[in-house]
Amino acid sequence: MKFVVQRVTHASVTVDGKVVGSIGKGFMVLVGVAEEDTRETADKLVKKLLALRIFDDENGKTNLALADVNGELLMVSQFTLFADCRHGNRPSFFKAGNPQLANELYEYIVSECAKHFRTEKGVFGADMKVELLNDGPFTVILDSEQL
Repeated sequence: MKFVVQRVTHASVTVDGKVVGSIGKGFMVLVGVAEEDTRETADKLVKKLLALRIFDDENGKTNLALADVNGELLMVSQFTLFADCRHGNRPSFFKAGNPQLANELYEYIVSECAKHFRTEKGVFGADMKVELLNDGPFTVILDSEQL
């Protein structure tokens, strides 16, 4: 499982010309699910995400977490995080979780985050347009294989 976390001043996701999710200050998170991922994997990444301290404190140090800044979350499914570009020029996505598993875990992740913070989401499998203002820019990758 992978989360690409972008610290944003605002972000939104649009499907078919309609905004389906929008946040102010917080994290815009791309969520990639692999075939071997489980709820336990999701729990580990969600715990890390919600405690991540990447907002500036009064001294300009990245010491503050989402809770400290009354932040919000925008979660967007993104199977392409598991693109394998080692062979040829067309990516392979064989490591990405099957759509049923990926959607189930994505919805689980969203519901777990929503227990703690205002959480918006995209539409699984849809052609989404994501807009954001990356604050910093500040982007980190959480990978379950590295935790």
